[in-house]
Amino acid sequence: MSKAKVLYYNIDDTLDYENGLLEQWGVFDMELVEIKDKENHKSFTEYASDADGVVVEYQQITREVMDRLPRLQIVSLQSIGYNNVDIPAATEHGICVTNAPGFCAEEVALHTVGMLIDLVRKISFFDRSVRAGHWNPLLGPKLHRITGQTIGLVFFGSIPKLMIPMLKAIGLKIIVYAPTKAKEYLAYFGVEKVDTLEELLETSDFVSLHTPLTPKTRHMISEKQLKLMKPGAFLINTARGSVVDEPALVKALADGTIAGAAIDVIENEDTETSELFGFENVVITPHAAFISEDSFYKAREMALEQLVQRLSKKQIPTHLVNNTMAIHFS
Repeated sequence: MSKAKVLYYNIDDTLDYENGLLEQWGVFDMELVEIKDKENHKSFTEYASDADGVVVEYQQITREVMDRLPRLQIVSLQSIGYNNVDIPAATEHGICVTNAPGFCAEEVALHTVGMLIDLVRKISFFDRSVRAGHWNPLLGPKLHRITGQTIGLVFFGSIPKLMIPMLKAIGLKIIVYAPTKAKEYLAYFGVEKVDTLEELLETSDFVSLHTPLTPKTRHMISEKQLKLMKPGAFLINTARGSVVDEPALVKALADGTIAGAAIDVIENEDTETSELFGFENVVITPHAAFISEDSFYKAREMALEQLVQRLSKKQIPTHLVNNTMAIHFS
């Protein structure tokens, strides 16, 4: 019996975990092939020319790439985001694209709330000042209690849902801008729906972004939106770097339009540099919010499940991004 070939391209670690799961699940008609070639000795399409499925991290899967991979049936991502895959082109080619929603929700929720507390209590700021030789608790902006202030959550998926009890525990009022969510649905979680992003920005003391990166959400927060925020407000972004217009944010921080920001993602992570690094009122982490040993293994398990569903069981993958592909399974 011929086996479906799945290429894992430039993915960290070995495939011992995945092969162990396949054996545990009784799946013997798939072959997992590991390629690590970050120096590009051969092109991705050369490696994947006979692949039925691929697992990639940063590799761009464009229409041109798909044109050269006639056997490809599924792109399975070990991530929530899928902006490195041309979704309309995949649908036209009959290729399923899947992701791993919620695999790191607990980690990102905790990280986001931790960043908020850091901003409020100036923990990173004080750490830097003490290490620089300044034992002075009065340095920097004045501190204020958080109780009774308002946080605005932009969109309402698995991560914001997990944040709700934490935010309530520290005394915050919670409002949400989520156009696809009904007022009654949000009320079930004890939060208030606002109808426009503008209303959320004008009202909130903290704005936390939880949107995927799409053409509609790219630069969702730009100069116009930042000017709507309170002068004492903070912006938190643990979503995607390009949801925020970074030069506009730099300008807003420099001229005092907003009080500060907490950033886990920047617009150009390839260069690993940003003007945001130079601000004392900015807390920055290196796209680390999703990380834990538990989340890594959960993402790998979810990605493999999608491959098994498509290639071995011939089923609709559970986490199908291009939903219209489902008609091919009817």
